[in-house]
Amino acid sequence: MAQALIEVERKFVPGPDTEDRLQELGGTLEHRVTFCDSYYDTPELSLMRADHWLRQREGSGWELKCPGRPGVSGPHTEYVELIVESAIVAQLCEVLGTEVLGAGGVAAVLGPLKLQEVASFVTKRSAWKLVLSGAEEEEPPLRVDLDTADFGYTVGEVEALVHEEAEIPAALEKIHSLSSMLGVPVQEKAPAKLIVYLQRFRPQDYQHLLEVLSPSEKPQGTKAPDSSLG
Repeated sequence: MAQALIEVERKFVPGPDTEDRLQELGGTLEHRVTFCDSYYDTPELSLMRADHWLRQREGSGWELKCPGRPGVSGPHTEYVELIVESAIVAQLCEVLGTEVLGAGGVAAVLGPLKLQEVASFVTKRSAWKLVLSGAEEEEPPLRVDLDTADFGYTVGEVEALVHEEAEIPAALEKIHSLSSMLGVPVQEKAPAKLIVYLQRFRPQDYQHLLEVLSPSEKPQGTKAPDSSLG
């Protein structure tokens, strides 16, 4: 995991003029794309309860998001992304307390690890990149994804990828600066699509997750979810 990139991100609620504002700030629309994500976990949601998120994205393969630094606070999150299947399998076995399985890929260990699909939905995304004015030429751009899921939830994300923990504070400063330019309230917290999906369609699983979700991942107001929404 030491060589994996660290994803520092902040989710927000995009407004009707967010894309116009991105253009005004010099952002470039990279593409618009539609894709299907399927998430896997044990029946007890052992991975999610340990803040690990296993996803298979249509056309992109498997990804496992693992928690970054402990004790992170504020409206942002930090994750280490694993995309090499052998590394994903090793981490899954570690989190689930199982002996490391054979050399097969992720699909081969779903059954032995009792992993099953717990959510699947389609997302329409517009993907932007933007370099803040005054930044060094070699600085990687910030990425802004604007997503609308097929169950009616829209969320934006400002993301920076860094190689070392020492780079996180500078990345956070840029993320918060761009968020401010986009009109995002300082303490606004928008949950991930998967969390809202579980809240709406798997309320019992969602209630179990509430015990361990970080504040930035909890939807506003955590009363009993209404599964009829969306």
